[in-house]
Amino acid sequence: MKKLILLLCLLAVVPASAVTNNGDSVTRILAIGNSFSEDALDYHFHKLCEAAGKKVVVGNLYIGGCPIDRHWLNAQTDSAAYRYRRIGLDGAIIEAHNVRLGDALGSDNWDFVSFQQASGVSGEYDSYTNLPQLIAYVADRTPHDTEFVWHLTWAYSPDSDHGEFPKYNCNQQTMYKAIVDACAKAMADNPQLSRIVPSGTAVQIARFTTGDSDLTRDGYHLSLLLGRYIASCAWFEAILGESVLGNNYIPEGMTARQARKAQEAAHSAITTPLGRRAQQ
Repeated sequence: MKKLILLLCLLAVVPASAVTNNGDSVTRILAIGNSFSEDALDYHFHKLCEAAGKKVVVGNLYIGGCPIDRHWLNAQTDSAAYRYRRIGLDGAIIEAHNVRLGDALGSDNWDFVSFQQASGVSGEYDSYTNLPQLIAYVADRTPHDTEFVWHLTWAYSPDSDHGEFPKYNCNQQTMYKAIVDACAKAMADNPQLSRIVPSGTAVQIARFTTGDSDLTRDGYHLSLLLGRYIASCAWFEAILGESVLGNNYIPEGMTARQARKAQEAAHSAITTPLGRRAQQ
């Protein structure tokens, strides 16, 4: 009964027209994530889509630092553990707390559902053990044609003081390579994953091409302007299949040159999502 009530409450904040796909050319994306999906999707992505005339609905299930194992545990225990943020067609944001994974999956007919690993263990493939079970759980609760994608996240700043950075010898390039290797294995072992959203590769390329090896605000979360914009550009091109080059959405405070560099980095990442051309 409690699950039914929560689902009804969640549906109550979602317009009925958004719950069904009626050939309306709306792309619906749900991220099962953490603060890194928040950085990548919650700020610039919708405006990039709007500038390109694309209709999108974005849902983001958030628990700070949440790894795959915890997402899987939440699924098994039907835990009301998430903050759910939904960005509608008009860009309006609706936020709900204490949401269950299953309820969010049932709240819309999602075209894409993304998975990702917590940043500190993103380069440790032995932490991905429960990914197949999590994917199966999601598949049982989404339309048969929903695509599952992997969000390849970014390495830390060279000066990061994150407690898990020593796992990678406190070296950004070592961490990036480990993340890429883990992603390649996840894709090979989970054929249900149809594509990669290479935010991490886009950020690493931008670090190389701009000469700014940081692009974070605290050593691991992306900088509010350029870092987040780069990741959103990667999402735009990966999901919508349209080049982000020349998109005329430039956030306030960003120069046209910075926007162009960000778009070029994202475009290059789509071409070679597991590429290692980016250097520290």
